Amino acid sequence: MTNNIHPTAIIEKSVQLGDNIEVGPYCYISGNVKISDNNKLLSHVVIKGNTIIGENNKFYPFSNIGEIPQDLKFKNELSKTIIGNNNQIRENVTIHSGTELGNKYHDIYNVTKIGDNNLLMVGSHIAHDCVVGNNNILANNATLAGHVSIADNVIIGGLSAIQQFVRIGDFAIIGGMSGIDNDVIPYAMVIGERANIAGVNIIGLKRNNFSKDNIKNIKNAFDDIFANNEHDIIDKTKNLSKSYPDNIYIKNIIEFIKTSNNKALLKTKDYKQQ
Repeated sequence: MTNNIHPTAIIEKSVQLGDNIEVGPYCYISGNVKISDNNKLLSHVVIKGNTIIGENNKFYPFSNIGEIPQDLKFKNELSKTIIGNNNQIRENVTIHSGTELGNKYHDIYNVTKIGDNNLLMVGSHIAHDCVVGNNNILANNATLAGHVSIADNVIIGGLSAIQQFVRIGDFAIIGGMSGIDNDVIPYAMVIGERANIAGVNIIGLKRNNFSKDNIKNIKNAFDDIFANNEHDIIDKTKNLSKSYPDNIYIKNIIEFIKTSNNKALLKTKDYKQQ
């Protein structure tokens, strides 16, 4: 298939384009950029640097991909951006490339990495060394600081800010205008200017076809972690392992907690059983 390139678009010779690509008016693509098949750049899209883009992505006007990091420690070292398949990158989204410090949780360096099937709404920002998984939604003007890790099936509300090095677990939901300064365990519902865990993301789990029994088990696990103050967090994970030895969702919570290293977990405020 042939590509449809608008005459006002500027594409440097170093750029590699796949097949069936649309590049709209006033787009600018420069550097060691590789764009795979079936991508659409509507207009005024900028893609730069050492950037690799998968298939079937759609970039809306004024999105800027692969720009150098907003990091004063950056000294023009090797810096990459990798984007997977089937993502929607809406207007004014910015995705910056990586640094030497990297994302230690994922053991990758000099790379900012986006997975598949994500919706990045207007004005959302993904900073250097972030790793974003699959099937996530960042609402308008949600911002990820450097080195953040977002798992899968996460929703981040509009105008929310995730502090550097924070991890967000699977199926968590972050309410709008929340400030997140510590790791959020999987399946959590989080709200607040200085956010706290408010319970389990029950609606999200139901929408993703979690069984009633598994939702109940997750709720019970949250009670054991947050409502019971008799044991420290390590003892609590050991007790969960004994109580739910074969439950993959509880194992996901336990593994998340175990790999937090010295990073604190986001806590609850006046936690009550749902």
